[in-house]
Amino acid sequence: MNFKNLTIQEFKNLVLNNNPFDVYEKYFEFLREEDVDLKSFLFFTEDLAFKLLEELKNKDKELPLWGVPLAVKDNILVKGERCTAGSKILENYLAVYDATVIEKLKEAGAIIIGKTNLDEFAMGSSTENSAYFPTLNPFDHTRVPGGSSGGSAAAVGGGLVPIALGSDTGGSIRQPAGFCGVYGLKPTYSAVSRYGLIAMASSLDVIGPFARKLEDIELIFKIIRGRDEKDSTTQNYQPKIKEVKKIGVPQEVFEMGVDERIKNLLEKFLDNLKINYEIKKISLPSLPYALPTYYIVMTAEVSSNLARYDGIRYGFSYKTQDLWEKYFKSREYGLGDEVKRRILLGTFVLSYGYYDAYYKQALKARRFIFEDFQKAFNEVDLILMPTSPTLPFKLGEKTEDPLAMYLSDIFTVPINLAYLPALSFNLGFVEEEGKKLPVGVQLVANLFEEETIFNFLRKIGFE
Repeated sequence: MNFKNLTIQEFKNLVLNNNPFDVYEKYFEFLREEDVDLKSFLFFTEDLAFKLLEELKNKDKELPLWGVPLAVKDNILVKGERCTAGSKILENYLAVYDATVIEKLKEAGAIIIGKTNLDEFAMGSSTENSAYFPTLNPFDHTRVPGGSSGGSAAAVGGGLVPIALGSDTGGSIRQPAGFCGVYGLKPTYSAVSRYGLIAMASSLDVIGPFARKLEDIELIFKIIRGRDEKDSTTQNYQPKIKEVKKIGVPQEVFEMGVDERIKNLLEKFLDNLKINYEIKKISLPSLPYALPTYYIVMTAEVSSNLARYDGIRYGFSYKTQDLWEKYFKSREYGLGDEVKRRILLGTFVLSYGYYDAYYKQALKARRFIFEDFQKAFNEVDLILMPTSPTLPFKLGEKTEDPLAMYLSDIFTVPINLAYLPALSFNLGFVEEEGKKLPVGVQLVANLFEEETIFNFLRKIGFE
């Protein structure tokens, strides 16, 4: 059986036409063999997979994901399975309930096969901040797959699994999707329930899918979206589909250090689009302020959300009778450098005397960024931007320079601050050192207009 690069429908057909248990026995052998070099999975959930297969016997074979494997980023809870968030402090934590998205995907017939690697608590742009090991790029094993959802992106990009879940706080789905040559959707904030997602920054976090096929990513999104009583930020909504006539390209983007090869591919793509669409240069004057705004808002929320990891209730606990020592040592030994850095920054910007100067100003800037995009959408139907200013970079290239790493997210964080949906897709390849490296670009739509992006890409020939 050939499991490499299968789509949802192809895998479903394989399971329907054979003994499902035999298929999955062979599939797990394939996964273990293929993932030795890639290191996209932290662990496989073989027992759960066979349990779900047993339950499928009594389910309608017309279910959209009947027997289809799903990889899950290891900050999304799956009942009875470990959920580490890529951190030592949660190394042995067992989830006691399913995230809402997991419930929905199980109901649709999906088989959860494993939890994928990530930057610790989803903090990073390369998956090198994982407390366990770095994941490698499927196109060049000397390079990063992006982050923080690098494991999910690499598993899909490497052809191990047709679909995977990730989370996106400032680009953590789109940037690795771009680096691994796959589709990665960051839905509108509040379109998908966050219940069961280990929180990083609650006003920015969104769960979304990866896939190699446009129809597959659209299907997963339709299954997981919608109102959830367990997440008060979610809402029922009618998807908006707009006829695309004008596409906006922010002029500020080309002044922000984009690799020339990415620019060239983007300009060729725009030249082709000009035949049928109006390409309009737009201005987003707030764009240069997005990164500092994001790193104030995000770190403030991180410092609050991660206060719960204190060695008392769950996770790693330093053995001592002294309460204060338990607090301090549990966090000292349980959390990595990048997590500590963001907690310190967040605590600082929320502290007395600095709240007004930093956090309050950042919230005003966030409003400015949101309004900037809304003005742009009065002029255009979609906005096209690079996903990242660079090609996938080398392992270790940016680990000693946090600011250089943060700049990887310069085109993705504005979208999170403005609550908007965006889809990263592969525009083509650039050859470097004998390897073909993927170039991701993202289409940004107005609130709840994911369908507009899907329809537009399908119309111009993407599959």
